[in-house]
Amino acid sequence: MTERLPGFSTLAIHAGAQPDPTTGARITPIYQTSSFVFNDADHAASLFGLQTFGNIYTRIGNPTNAVLEERVAALEGGTAALAVASGHAAQVVAFQTLLQPGDEFIAGRKLYGGSINQFNHAYKSFGWNVVWADNDDPATFERALTPKTKAIFVESIANPGGSITDIEAIATIARKAGVPLIVDNTLASPYLMRPIDHGADIVLHSLTKFLGGHGNSIGGIIVDAGTFDWSRDGRYPMLSEPRPEYHGIKLHETFGNFAFAIAARVLGLRDLGPALSPFNAFMILTGIETLGLRMQRHCDNTKAVAEWLSAHPAVSWVNYAGLPGDRYHQLARKYTPKGAGAVFTFGLKGGYDAGISLVSNVKLFSHLANIGDTRSLIIHPASTTHSQLSDAQKAQAGAGVDVVRLSIGIEDKEDIIADLEQALGA
Repeated sequence: MTERLPGFSTLAIHAGAQPDPTTGARITPIYQTSSFVFNDADHAASLFGLQTFGNIYTRIGNPTNAVLEERVAALEGGTAALAVASGHAAQVVAFQTLLQPGDEFIAGRKLYGGSINQFNHAYKSFGWNVVWADNDDPATFERALTPKTKAIFVESIANPGGSITDIEAIATIARKAGVPLIVDNTLASPYLMRPIDHGADIVLHSLTKFLGGHGNSIGGIIVDAGTFDWSRDGRYPMLSEPRPEYHGIKLHETFGNFAFAIAARVLGLRDLGPALSPFNAFMILTGIETLGLRMQRHCDNTKAVAEWLSAHPAVSWVNYAGLPGDRYHQLARKYTPKGAGAVFTFGLKGGYDAGISLVSNVKLFSHLANIGDTRSLIIHPASTTHSQLSDAQKAQAGAGVDVVRLSIGIEDKEDIIADLEQALGA
């Protein structure tokens, strides 16, 4: 008899967790400690030499964080994961594991404004260079490839526009080029889409958003799909070459299909230091338990709001892949059949000034720079999250001057619509 594989909501509650062996506590405890006692000198040496797994120092790993890592890896279908302090930290640690000074990576232009800024400016300090491609035209990723390309990066559902990326088409290009495909799956969450099933080699999340889901904790995570051959052509020396700090261990040779997660931990997190607080890990774990319930409510509410806005006289357009007439609707049916997510944009006929007016007059909605909360959230990207970009860059990122972004919560949909109606009337 074949053993039954647990369903999504079962994994969201149970994966990685067992009752505490000392106290019997059913909920994963918060191990709020900086460091851990070694059994003896030999045990300490084996931990520091990567010859055995265990806890050393919370900057490198922590039992509360370990449950979170195992749970998200299970939900995404990966082999292992590494939790860090934020989504931005996850990107830095992932790229630091892959890139050397002078290397390039290709990124889709439809991207969170903070990531655009990070890629264009902060990464120059490391000597890492971004080359931009068009999410809607996979051929542009292929044309952007050079001998210096070490990775391709896209968002599964792009922030802020809510467009769906054709991951399989871009994964084919990455595989042919021999580079890993990194997918930021924050807006979809593994409930709506698992990028690894479509060819992604590494999946990133801002845990702050839908996985945590309650707007109370910052965190990020890196999931290793275990699908990439890091030793094939010597292009990824952090994984394929002997590591002098670990007595010559070759990480891919030693750890196989979870070598990237190990390398990100023992080379990136260890030295860069963006550790996730165990308390935040606990809060995010609690949020994940209801992920399936929340995401379906998010999606159902969002479709209703998008349909209502489509008929409003003050609205010039609505971008939501869950609407039958949307340009991304067929991709949504393929990649996110349970719903097109909870974040989308629409345009106001009054342009920039109308956007400022709307965010100033909502009452139920919160005007803030976040998404993925139980509460409905609103922002005018051109004046906030994407304000550092030029008008051309704003338009390319889906954040033009008339654009308003909504993150629809799990309140009663009638109340959400009523608040937008009074604010648009004001």
